[in-house]
Amino acid sequence: MRVRVLGIGMGPQHVTPEVRDALRGCDYVVAAQKSSDDGLLALRRVVAEQHDVEVVPVPDPERDRRDPADYPGAVAAWHEARVAAYERVLRERGGTAAFLVWGDPSLYDSTIRVVERLAERLDVEYDVLPGISAPQLLAARHRIVLHQVGAPVHVTTARRLRADVAAGQTNVVVMLGGDPDLTGLEEWSIWWGANLGTDSEELVAGRVGAVAPELERARGRARAAAGWVMDVYLLRAPRRATPSLA
Repeated sequence: MRVRVLGIGMGPQHVTPEVRDALRGCDYVVAAQKSSDDGLLALRRVVAEQHDVEVVPVPDPERDRRDPADYPGAVAAWHEARVAAYERVLRERGGTAAFLVWGDPSLYDSTIRVVERLAERLDVEYDVLPGISAPQLLAARHRIVLHQVGAPVHVTTARRLRADVAAGQTNVVVMLGGDPDLTGLEEWSIWWGANLGTDSEELVAGRVGAVAPELERARGRARAAAGWVMDVYLLRAPRRATPSLA
């Protein structure tokens, strides 16, 4: 039995020749189904159908998406439930299965961890092929470099943004964001994107305090068009500024 973890970027236009050839050699795609009108499942279907590969949808286990006191524990329990659900499919079907990962498998995605657990339970060989990541596409859309000359870029989640800024980070890519809370960062610069690479893509850039109303409207348009919003953004402090979220 073999599993292939394939990064597909933000849609069919980002599938690399390497991933395309790997997908064509698979017997089926295993894909989480989060709802009856799951937009990301639909995009995975498009990619799979372009390469004549069947999609096997697996109802995604319930997850506490509020703010649980034990967030790592809640995620671990969700991952374990996913492992059990996918294990049933792999045991039944065998062959070579693919998991199509939105963006790149290395960055804020659980698929590799889930497949590692599957390999502990089943006789599974697996490999990973990269895809275009959301931060890469964000930088390309805005025609920017994510870091300044000789300086680092910090990649984090919206959940951790306030703590990371308080710790002194001044050049931050934020992923897994809900409605951005940018209070205290009005003088910072932002390069923001939602639903990148899709028909509902939205882009906003400028000083946070000046573009906040437009950013809110753009999120609304993206949600109205797609039914969901997946945003990513770069925040950069003004020179010689002391970060503050007080």
